[in-house]
Amino acid sequence: MEGLTQFWTQSDAIGRAVATLLLAMSISAWVVIVWKTWVLQRARRDIARAVPAFWAADTLAAGQARLDALDRERVLAPLLAATGVPQGSGTLETHGALESQLTRRLRDALHRGLAHLQFGQVLLASIGSTAPFIGLFGTVWGIYHALVSISAAGSITIEKVAGPVGEALIMTAAGLAVAIPAVLAYNLFGKWLAGCEAELEGFAHDLREMALESGSARSG
Repeated sequence: MEGLTQFWTQSDAIGRAVATLLLAMSISAWVVIVWKTWVLQRARRDIARAVPAFWAADTLAAGQARLDALDRERVLAPLLAATGVPQGSGTLETHGALESQLTRRLRDALHRGLAHLQFGQVLLASIGSTAPFIGLFGTVWGIYHALVSISAAGSITIEKVAGPVGEALIMTAAGLAVAIPAVLAYNLFGKWLAGCEAELEGFAHDLREMALESGSARSG
């Protein structure tokens, strides 16, 4: 802690800006990590419970009620809503075969649901990939700033160099400390998202088949 305080007091505006940026990136990453852990865990549990409950319902209305009760992240209910009759007959959306209309509406609903679950992934990837280099830049700048200050003092000894250089190396460690959790969380969330995406795509496919069969039965 004393080293950090001494580094901050001896650093210039650029060094402090780098340290502040790394702190902001760390806070942002941990906020996203905590939030996405909560959201994705809820979504995974809801999908695992809601899909079997929907197909076990006696009627479509009962299945929709179960989805509304269990789908807290609202990634399943929009898929069911997409199989209904589209609003505004005569528009371009209602042109074409029923199969094409269903596919388009289900695809759009699926993309909206996945976009909600994927929110924050770009931030984690950006922090994980750039934080080590920002920390390295802070170290290089800190060493340069320390050497310039020591040179201006008129006498250079190993004791005077080792202290400031060692403190500057803290920035590299800070960059790694920011990046590693972001990278690990990004990889873990990617695995969870892949599972959710597979379940949602399967549910959308089954809904499309059910809607087409219902439409064929009504027309027959």
